[in-house]
Amino acid sequence: MFEYAFMQRAFLAGIIIGVAIPCVGVVVVFKRLSMMGDALSHASLAGVAAGLIGGIDPVLGATIACLGAAGAVEAARRRFEGHAELAIAVVMSCGIGLAGVLSGFVPNAASFSSFLFGSIVAVSDDELAAVAAVGTGVLVLCILLRKELFLVTLDERAARVSGVNVRLVNAIFVLMTAFAVSVGARTVGALIVSSMMVVPVACALQFARGWRQTVIASCAVGLLITALGLTVSYAFGLKPGGTIVLLGVALLLLLIALHGIARKLHRRS
Repeated sequence: MFEYAFMQRAFLAGIIIGVAIPCVGVVVVFKRLSMMGDALSHASLAGVAAGLIGGIDPVLGATIACLGAAGAVEAARRRFEGHAELAIAVVMSCGIGLAGVLSGFVPNAASFSSFLFGSIVAVSDDELAAVAAVGTGVLVLCILLRKELFLVTLDERAARVSGVNVRLVNAIFVLMTAFAVSVGARTVGALIVSSMMVVPVACALQFARGWRQTVIASCAVGLLITALGLTVSYAFGLKPGGTIVLLGVALLLLLIALHGIARKLHRRS
Protein backbone atom coordinates (compact mmCIF):
# COMPACT_ATOMS: atom_id res chain seq x y z
CA MET A 1 0.00 0.00 0.00
CA PHE A 2 2.73 2.49 0.92
CA GLU A 3 4.67 1.76 -2.26
CA TYR A 4 2.22 4.07 -4.04
CA ALA A 5 2.94 7.78 -3.84
CA PHE A 6 -0.76 8.69 -3.74
CA MET A 7 -1.29 6.56 -0.63
CA GLN A 8 1.72 8.15 1.04
CA ARG A 9 0.25 11.59 0.39
CA ALA A 10 -3.18 10.40 1.54
CA PHE A 11 -1.81 9.10 4.85
CA LEU A 12 0.18 12.26 5.50
CA ALA A 13 -2.85 14.44 4.78
CA GLY A 14 -5.07 12.13 6.84
CA ILE A 15 -2.75 12.23 9.84
CA ILE A 16 -2.67 16.03 9.81
CA ILE A 17 -6.42 16.41 9.31
CA GLY A 18 -7.19 13.63 11.79
CA VAL A 19 -5.34 15.50 14.54
CA ALA A 20 -6.10 19.14 13.67
CA ILE A 21 -9.87 18.94 13.14
CA PRO A 22 -10.69 17.12 16.43
CA CYS A 23 -8.46 19.64 18.24
CA VAL A 24 -10.77 22.39 17.00
CA GLY A 25 -13.76 20.14 17.61
CA VAL A 26 -13.14 20.04 21.37
CA VAL A 27 -13.80 23.78 21.62
CA VAL A 28 -16.78 23.52 19.27
CA VAL A 29 -18.39 20.75 21.34
CA PHE A 30 -17.76 22.36 24.72
CA LYS A 31 -19.14 25.67 23.48
CA ARG A 32 -22.27 23.77 22.41
CA LEU A 33 -21.71 24.64 18.76
CA SER A 34 -21.56 21.07 17.47
CA MET A 35 -23.48 21.96 14.31
CA MET A 36 -21.01 24.70 13.40
CA GLY A 37 -19.04 22.24 11.29
CA ASP A 38 -22.17 21.48 9.27
CA ALA A 39 -22.84 25.18 8.71
CA LEU A 40 -19.30 25.85 7.52
CA SER A 41 -19.10 22.71 5.39
CA HIS A 42 -22.27 23.65 3.52
CA ALA A 43 -20.96 27.18 3.09
CA SER A 44 -17.74 25.70 1.70
CA LEU A 45 -19.77 23.89 -0.96
CA ALA A 46 -21.21 27.22 -2.03
CA GLY A 47 -17.65 28.57 -2.24
CA VAL A 48 -16.53 25.56 -4.26
CA ALA A 49 -19.38 26.08 -6.73
CA ALA A 50 -18.61 29.80 -7.00
CA GLY A 51 -14.94 29.02 -7.60
CA LEU A 52 -15.70 26.51 -10.34
CA ILE A 53 -18.09 28.95 -12.00
CA GLY A 54 -15.64 31.85 -11.75
CA GLY A 55 -12.69 29.80 -12.92
CA ILE A 56 -10.66 30.14 -9.71
CA ASP A 57 -9.26 27.52 -7.35
CA PRO A 58 -12.31 25.89 -5.69
CA VAL A 59 -10.33 25.42 -2.44
CA LEU A 60 -9.76 29.18 -2.37
CA GLY A 61 -13.48 29.69 -2.96
CA ALA A 62 -14.28 27.29 -0.14
CA THR A 63 -11.87 29.10 2.19
CA ILE A 64 -13.39 32.51 1.45
CA ALA A 65 -16.92 31.14 1.93
CA CYS A 66 -15.94 29.44 5.21
CA LEU A 67 -14.37 32.63 6.53
CA GLY A 68 -17.49 34.60 5.67
CA ALA A 69 -19.79 31.99 7.18
CA ALA A 70 -17.67 31.68 10.35
CA GLY A 71 -17.70 35.44 10.79
CA ALA A 72 -21.47 35.48 10.28
CA VAL A 73 -21.93 32.74 12.90
CA GLU A 74 -19.86 34.65 15.44
CA ALA A 75 -21.67 37.94 14.74
CA ALA A 76 -25.09 36.31 14.93
CA ARG A 77 -24.09 34.42 18.08
CA ARG A 78 -23.34 37.71 19.80
CA ARG A 79 -26.57 39.21 18.47
CA PHE A 80 -28.71 36.29 19.67
CA GLU A 81 -26.91 35.65 22.95
CA GLY A 82 -28.09 32.44 24.54
CA HIS A 83 -29.38 31.11 21.20
CA ALA A 84 -26.18 30.15 19.41
CA GLU A 85 -27.93 27.26 17.65
CA LEU A 86 -30.19 29.79 15.91
CA ALA A 87 -27.18 31.59 14.42
CA ILE A 88 -25.76 28.31 13.15
CA ALA A 89 -29.09 27.24 11.66
CA VAL A 90 -29.45 30.52 9.76
CA VAL A 91 -25.92 30.36 8.32
CA MET A 92 -26.30 26.67 7.43
CA SER A 93 -29.60 27.36 5.66
CA CYS A 94 -27.96 30.15 3.68
CA GLY A 95 -25.05 27.88 2.74
CA ILE A 96 -27.35 25.07 1.63
CA GLY A 97 -29.41 27.47 -0.45
CA LEU A 98 -26.42 29.04 -2.15
CA ALA A 99 -24.78 25.67 -2.81
CA GLY A 100 -28.02 24.34 -4.31
CA VAL A 101 -28.49 27.33 -6.62
CA LEU A 102 -24.86 27.69 -7.70
CA SER A 103 -24.39 23.97 -8.32
CA GLY A 104 -26.80 24.28 -11.24
CA PHE A 105 -24.33 26.59 -13.02
CA VAL A 106 -21.17 24.54 -12.42
CA PRO A 107 -19.70 23.55 -15.81
CA ASN A 108 -18.12 20.35 -14.49
CA ALA A 109 -20.44 18.49 -12.13
CA ALA A 110 -17.81 15.82 -11.43
CA SER A 111 -15.43 18.40 -9.95
CA PHE A 112 -18.16 19.68 -7.68
CA SER A 113 -19.19 16.18 -6.61
CA SER A 114 -15.61 15.35 -5.60
CA PHE A 115 -15.92 17.92 -2.80
CA LEU A 116 -19.02 16.29 -1.34
CA PHE A 117 -17.24 13.18 -0.06
CA GLY A 118 -13.65 14.24 -0.65
CA SER A 119 -10.83 12.66 -2.60
CA ILE A 120 -8.01 12.25 -0.12
CA VAL A 121 -6.30 9.63 -2.29
CA ALA A 122 -6.11 12.20 -5.10
CA VAL A 123 -4.36 14.87 -3.02
CA SER A 124 -1.56 16.53 -4.98
CA ASP A 125 1.78 17.72 -3.61
CA ASP A 126 0.55 21.34 -3.56
CA GLU A 127 -2.65 20.36 -1.74
CA LEU A 128 -0.65 18.31 0.76
CA ALA A 129 1.52 21.35 1.42
CA ALA A 130 -1.63 23.43 2.03
CA VAL A 131 -3.02 20.79 4.38
CA ALA A 132 0.28 20.67 6.26
CA ALA A 133 0.42 24.47 6.56
CA VAL A 134 -3.16 24.80 7.80
CA GLY A 135 -2.96 21.79 10.12
CA THR A 136 0.31 22.94 11.65
CA GLY A 137 -1.05 26.46 12.09
CA VAL A 138 -4.18 25.17 13.81
CA LEU A 139 -2.21 22.96 16.19
CA VAL A 140 0.29 25.70 17.03
CA LEU A 141 -2.49 28.19 17.78
CA CYS A 142 -4.34 25.63 19.89
CA ILE A 143 -1.18 25.07 21.94
CA LEU A 144 -0.30 28.76 22.30
CA LEU A 145 -3.87 29.75 23.20
CA ARG A 146 -4.75 26.67 25.25
CA LYS A 147 -5.41 28.63 28.46
CA GLU A 148 -7.38 31.37 26.71
CA LEU A 149 -9.45 28.88 24.73
CA PHE A 150 -10.19 26.93 27.89
CA LEU A 151 -11.36 30.03 29.77
CA VAL A 152 -13.44 31.35 26.87
CA THR A 153 -15.01 27.94 26.33
CA LEU A 154 -15.79 27.51 30.01
CA ASP A 155 -17.31 30.95 30.62
CA GLU A 156 -16.83 34.00 28.40
CA ARG A 157 -17.83 36.44 31.13
CA ALA A 158 -15.40 34.97 33.64
CA ALA A 159 -12.69 34.96 30.98
CA ARG A 160 -13.32 38.64 30.27
CA VAL A 161 -13.05 39.43 33.99
CA SER A 162 -9.77 37.47 34.09
CA GLY A 163 -8.32 39.81 31.47
CA VAL A 164 -8.73 37.62 28.40
CA ASN A 165 -9.48 39.43 25.16
CA VAL A 166 -12.56 37.31 24.44
CA ARG A 167 -13.37 38.94 21.11
CA LEU A 168 -9.84 38.39 19.78
CA VAL A 169 -9.71 34.77 20.98
CA ASN A 170 -13.09 34.04 19.41
CA ALA A 171 -11.98 35.67 16.16
CA ILE A 172 -8.82 33.55 16.05
CA PHE A 173 -10.82 30.43 16.82
CA VAL A 174 -13.30 31.24 14.05
CA LEU A 175 -10.43 31.63 11.59
CA MET A 176 -8.91 28.31 12.69
CA THR A 177 -12.22 26.53 12.26
CA ALA A 178 -12.86 28.07 8.84
CA PHE A 179 -9.43 27.11 7.50
CA ALA A 180 -9.69 23.59 8.95
CA VAL A 181 -13.10 23.01 7.38
CA SER A 182 -12.11 24.42 3.98
CA VAL A 183 -9.04 22.19 3.79
CA GLY A 184 -10.94 19.20 5.17
CA ALA A 185 -13.62 19.65 2.50
CA ARG A 186 -11.04 18.92 -0.18
CA THR A 187 -9.60 15.86 1.56
CA VAL A 188 -12.30 14.01 3.52
CA GLY A 189 -15.26 15.86 1.97
CA ALA A 190 -17.56 18.73 2.91
CA LEU A 191 -20.27 16.34 4.12
CA ILE A 192 -17.75 14.40 6.23
CA VAL A 193 -15.62 17.10 7.84
CA SER A 194 -18.26 18.09 10.39
CA SER A 195 -18.40 14.48 11.60
CA MET A 196 -14.61 14.45 11.93
CA MET A 197 -14.98 17.49 14.17
CA VAL A 198 -17.50 15.94 16.55
CA VAL A 199 -17.25 12.13 16.57
CA PRO A 200 -13.67 11.88 17.96
CA VAL A 201 -14.62 14.29 20.74
CA ALA A 202 -17.69 12.22 21.56
CA CYS A 203 -15.45 9.14 21.77
CA ALA A 204 -12.97 10.95 24.03
CA LEU A 205 -15.71 12.08 26.40
CA GLN A 206 -16.49 8.44 27.19
CA PHE A 207 -13.23 7.97 29.09
CA ALA A 208 -11.30 11.25 29.29
CA ARG A 209 -11.37 13.37 32.43
CA GLY A 210 -10.63 17.06 32.22
CA TRP A 211 -9.88 19.46 29.39
CA ARG A 212 -6.32 18.33 28.62
CA GLN A 213 -7.19 14.64 28.55
CA THR A 214 -10.16 15.32 26.27
CA VAL A 215 -8.03 17.26 23.78
CA ILE A 216 -5.31 14.61 23.69
CA ALA A 217 -7.79 11.74 23.50
CA SER A 218 -9.80 13.44 20.73
CA CYS A 219 -6.69 13.94 18.61
CA ALA A 220 -5.62 10.34 19.25
CA VAL A 221 -9.04 9.01 18.24
CA GLY A 222 -9.05 11.19 15.12
CA LEU A 223 -5.63 9.88 14.16
CA LEU A 224 -6.67 6.27 14.85
CA ILE A 225 -9.89 6.27 12.82
CA THR A 226 -8.24 8.14 9.95
CA ALA A 227 -5.40 5.63 9.68
CA LEU A 228 -7.79 2.67 10.00
CA GLY A 229 -10.26 4.23 7.58
CA LEU A 230 -7.62 4.72 4.89
CA THR A 231 -6.34 1.18 5.38
CA VAL A 232 -9.80 -0.41 5.25
CA SER A 233 -10.91 1.71 2.29
CA TYR A 234 -7.78 0.72 0.34
CA ALA A 235 -8.22 -2.96 1.16
CA PHE A 236 -11.90 -3.12 0.20
CA GLY A 237 -12.15 -0.37 -2.41
CA LEU A 238 -14.39 1.91 -0.32
CA LYS A 239 -14.71 5.68 -0.17
CA PRO A 240 -12.13 6.88 2.40
CA GLY A 241 -14.16 9.75 3.89
CA GLY A 242 -17.26 7.70 4.60
CA THR A 243 -15.20 4.77 5.89
CA ILE A 244 -13.36 7.02 8.37
CA VAL A 245 -16.60 8.40 9.79
CA LEU A 246 -18.30 5.01 10.01
CA LEU A 247 -15.34 3.60 11.91
CA GLY A 248 -15.52 6.57 14.25
CA VAL A 249 -19.21 5.97 14.91
CA ALA A 250 -18.55 2.25 15.43
CA LEU A 251 -15.83 3.09 17.95
CA LEU A 252 -18.19 5.49 19.73
CA LEU A 253 -20.88 2.80 20.03
CA LEU A 254 -18.28 0.34 21.34
CA LEU A 255 -17.04 2.81 23.95
CA ILE A 256 -20.60 3.59 25.05
CA ALA A 257 -21.29 -0.13 25.46
CA LEU A 258 -18.06 -0.70 27.41
CA HIS A 259 -18.80 2.32 29.59
CA GLY A 260 -22.25 0.94 30.37
CA ILE A 261 -20.82 -2.48 31.26
CA ALA A 262 -18.18 -0.88 33.48
CA ARG A 263 -20.84 1.13 35.34
CA LYS A 264 -22.94 -2.01 35.96
CA LEU A 265 -19.93 -3.92 37.26
CA HIS A 266 -19.05 -0.98 39.52
CA ARG A 267 -22.56 -0.88 40.97
CA ARG A 268 -22.54 -4.61 41.66
CA SER A 269 -19.17 -4.41 43.39
